[in-house]
Amino acid sequence: MTIEALSELIDPELTIVVAACWVIGMILKGTPQIPNWTIVYIVTGAAIVLAMALQGFTLKVGLQGLLCGAVSVYGHQLFKQTREAVRKDGEES
Repeated sequence: MTIEALSELIDPELTIVVAACWVIGMILKGTPQIPNWTIVYIVTGAAIVLAMALQGFTLKVGLQGLLCGAVSVYGHQLFKQTREAVRKDGEES
């Protein structure tokens, strides 16, 4: 998927929502009272609310908020899994 294709699905103005959700997820991950399995749901809900607060309460914006939450979680997992793989490879050498 190219950046152009992604910008057709998510309004570029909502990039801040992706970044905010990434930070929210990192904060929640460091909170012992929050079970890990709930973080994705909280981040997704926050993304939808933030997107609608910025652009209005429509179905399209709600779906874009959902995509923002998904991109945030996916991006975090890409970063985390890559970092762990590099560390593991470094220990084996």
